[in-house]
Amino acid sequence: MGFEACHPAVNLLYFAAVITGMIAFRHPVFLGISFFCAFAYSVKRNKWKAVIFDLVLIPLAGAYALYYSTYHHFGMTELGINFVGNRLTLESMVYGLVLGFVIAGVMVWLSCVYSVFTTDKVVYLFGTVSPRLSLFLAILLRMVPRIKKEARRINMARRGIGRGAGQGNPWQRLVNCVKIFSMLISWTIGALKLASDSMRSRGSILRGRTAFSIYRFDNRDRAYVIGLFACLTVTAMGYLLRQTRMIYDPRLLWTPITVMSYVFYLGYAVFCLMPMGLELWTEWRFKKAREKKL
Repeated sequence: MGFEACHPAVNLLYFAAVITGMIAFRHPVFLGISFFCAFAYSVKRNKWKAVIFDLVLIPLAGAYALYYSTYHHFGMTELGINFVGNRLTLESMVYGLVLGFVIAGVMVWLSCVYSVFTTDKVVYLFGTVSPRLSLFLAILLRMVPRIKKEARRINMARRGIGRGAGQGNPWQRLVNCVKIFSMLISWTIGALKLASDSMRSRGSILRGRTAFSIYRFDNRDRAYVIGLFACLTVTAMGYLLRQTRMIYDPRLLWTPITVMSYVFYLGYAVFCLMPMGLELWTEWRFKKAREKKL
């Protein structure tokens, strides 16, 4: 109910645009907007699991900044000397922090992609291009939860004889994990062979195969695409006017912030918040509809 109910092409267009912006922009304001919007949307989609995952990425981004500044020494503002005698600079530290948050933001957005895109959407998107590819992806994506389930079953069976992944001393635990992994690989190969034979017997390799579709591009999708391109147009104007530009070497320099800068910031924020806004609006309409019936 919400953004996941939109047409798969709309989902793909949005996530491709927002992840591209996350990778391309180095301006702290645009980077912060994208990261915090991704944080909020992932929490909306995945609840407390997303909170743990997102919060873990923040100190990792800081650790990457420290690592980056240790081996890159550009910039004029010296902060100190590291353990090997190289100087640490503010510019390299800030740029490393920016790169760390870029990587963290992309991972958060990808977690949102995983929660929105289902197997049938992937099959639909790739089925129009290559039905065989869509069939392969459908089998592959279906295997992921099955592998997890089979791993738990193998571990539970081995725990009954005292050879589970968490039983014994550290060396025995390592050996048990290796054996469980070996069994899981054997089971995966057999399951893929069985799935391949099953689909071949159903005519998956015959010519003239077409893709099945249950999706329809309706007025809601058209309105969403119009709003999407409007926000992208505002963001593109900010890019052309150098509002997204940030220089880190040899000094920290950015384009002066004006009244129009806040327009570009707002446009990009609206763009990043569009999926969550659509879901909140859909939930509010659903709640109002239920109240009327009651």
